Amino acid sequence: MRTLCALLTITILSLSSVGGQNLVGALDDGIDKAELKEDTVPSLLYQFYFGNLEELNKDPYRYLDIQPDPYYYRLFVPMTFYHSPMNRLSESLWKPEPIATLPSLTDELLPLDDSKFAKSERVGKQVDRVLMDLYLTHPELVRQNEDQIMSRKVYQAEVLKEAPKTSILSLFKPDAPTTEFNGADIVIQKPNFWTIGGNGSLQFTQNYISTNWYKGGESAHSLLGNVLLFGNYNDQNKIQFENSLEVKLGFNTVSSDTIRKYRINTDLLRLYSKLGVQAAKNWYYTVSMEVNSQLFNNYKKNTDVKVSSFLAPANLIASIGMDYKLKKKKIDLSVFISPIAYNLRYVGDKDVDETKFGLEKGDKTMYDFGSKLQSNMTWKIIPSVTLTSRLYYFTSYEKVEAEWENTFDFILNRYLSTKLFVHTRFDDGAKRVEDKSYFQLKELLSFGINYKW
Repeated sequence: MRTLCALLTITILSLSSVGGQNLVGALDDGIDKAELKEDTVPSLLYQFYFGNLEELNKDPYRYLDIQPDPYYYRLFVPMTFYHSPMNRLSESLWKPEPIATLPSLTDELLPLDDSKFAKSERVGKQVDRVLMDLYLTHPELVRQNEDQIMSRKVYQAEVLKEAPKTSILSLFKPDAPTTEFNGADIVIQKPNFWTIGGNGSLQFTQNYISTNWYKGGESAHSLLGNVLLFGNYNDQNKIQFENSLEVKLGFNTVSSDTIRKYRINTDLLRLYSKLGVQAAKNWYYTVSMEVNSQLFNNYKKNTDVKVSSFLAPANLIASIGMDYKLKKKKIDLSVFISPIAYNLRYVGDKDVDETKFGLEKGDKTMYDFGSKLQSNMTWKIIPSVTLTSRLYYFTSYEKVEAEWENTFDFILNRYLSTKLFVHTRFDDGAKRVEDKSYFQLKELLSFGINYKW
């Protein structure tokens, strides 16, 4: 109530100064009374601004249909926090007095009432005083601020296009013969459920390989190239079909090898395919197949003895089971559990020792039935660090073959990255190196170029 009274009082006083001296007396005579009598007519100024707001318009002789003054719009629109009250309160009013070089003859020669040109400034000061008092006493009444109003689009009136002129003679022309309508060609675009992409990298690496690594190798500085292509199908209903082709190839210089200037320390060719039909929210009936081998020959140092070659060894793993998938903002996880798995190993090069890979002397193939567990996870730890992990476990209940690959990708920018690759392996079905366990380790620290598409 106190704020409303102050608002009305200041507004009326401002209006009296704006409206002219002939209305001040009428205002004093009309509203200085504590209570209006029934037969008392309010002042002209009071009726001008508040007559329509009071119950005085019940009497048709007292109603004056006069439009309000638009200069006071800020007091009557939905309460808004404007910048001008605070700016006016904080501005400095002191200004240095200029040095008068010429006498001012304006008032003497050209008398001018400048009050008619300063109405906006005077009204603005009074409104700012009322608004500042309201902001301090009742801030809960404020519904919006000036920035919200200024961010709205300006209304644009519809532009009417002028209708083309029609010739009078054209109105008397016969109608053109109608042609038979055979229907329009409709193009229906089916949704594309395939996602195709890949990434490649060229890394300078420092790696460590244990002496009993099952494909051989030696710790050294090297150059590593990696290409991963994928094509995934997801109909957003029940079917998911995932395919990937991964190729890794790395070379290193070994000073201890007097026969060759470089050796191959990383050689992988892996094709993976998985078909799933949704059984529940995150569970899928799944059939998967994986084929992996290498591309080039690899030798022991200072000898011509082959450690591995193309399709020697080559592994084929087929399995049936359930796949659990979880995809969130930072984690993409897939855990495949297969109670029925078939593992076939093939060594097609007679110069490669097949017993090193668990085969009997003279055999080229070996197969096992068992169970398999495979997990693939991509975890975006922070925007610049990503962990990619692959866990593979197969058991025929007589032997165990397990691999765990972890790649930490430290992204510097779109094209440069640093990678830390740690690969552990356990295979108690292969021939063990003397004085070494079945546990094998491979580690690479690299820096280079990375690109995705």
